Amino acid sequence: MPRAALLSIHARVEGTEPATWEDPSLVQLWGPRFSAYVVAARDRAVFSLGRLPDDIDGRRVAEELAGRLDAFLSGRTMTYGEAGRGLREHPNRLRYAAPTGRVLIRWEGARQPTVWTVPPPPVDPGDARLELARRYLHIFGPATAEAFAEWAGIAPWRGRATFDALVKSLTPVRTPIGEAGILTEDEPMFRAPGGRAPSARLLPSGDAYFLLQGADRELLVPDPDRRRELWTLRVWPGAVLVEGEVVGTWRRAGADVTIQPWRHLSPGTREAVEREAESFPLPGVRGRIRARWDG
Repeated sequence: MPRAALLSIHARVEGTEPATWEDPSLVQLWGPRFSAYVVAARDRAVFSLGRLPDDIDGRRVAEELAGRLDAFLSGRTMTYGEAGRGLREHPNRLRYAAPTGRVLIRWEGARQPTVWTVPPPPVDPGDARLELARRYLHIFGPATAEAFAEWAGIAPWRGRATFDALVKSLTPVRTPIGEAGILTEDEPMFRAPGGRAPSARLLPSGDAYFLLQGADRELLVPDPDRRRELWTLRVWPGAVLVEGEVVGTWRRAGADVTIQPWRHLSPGTREAVEREAESFPLPGVRGRIRARWDG
């Protein structure tokens, strides 16, 4: 979600500031699985049209709802609750218009998101879906068509058809949990010696590094008990990353960041984790951020 996106950017980009997530180069939309995403504005088509239903009824619902919303708003911006009432639709139903690429949102994680409409992206939905699959493979690979479909919120058969269309661009691989595929162009990266990972990073809930589904989670966290702690049934905690390995979880309440390690961490590593927490560029937080250890 948007505020988490700020910390995801912070974990990867030096100089991230409290308002970075509002940069004009970024937009918010209801993306895969109808969750709120912050994406590059130039990638709006990939994360919207890439999920547009192929069946006649599904596409008709999406396009008609987007058209009605556009006509009702007529250039205005309002909360999705107001817009839903104006259309006599449940506000959550407006999410079904998101795959048209015509609906943008702004959500800070507390109050209702605001919505407005924009012209549809001049991109073929089929091309957008292929690019969405390439992005998924590049970030989450090795991966399967079924895992892609679940992540993207599309029908399993559509996930398989998309991977079939990319077959000439894929290299099959064997993983500890079964057969999968990677982008052929990424093979040199997989074979290259690992570089030195940052000493410590605190990744927020829903960060792309661990936004995995089903058995794929075993590749990142082999211990089933630890998987249940990271991927909870309710709101996920953040992940504590030390030299490329998930070694614990964290949560924040106001200016307090509570860290729960899974194993003994050296004093130097603890200090690095604390520095990372204290560097969070959080808007609206008064005073110094405090790192606390639970274990």
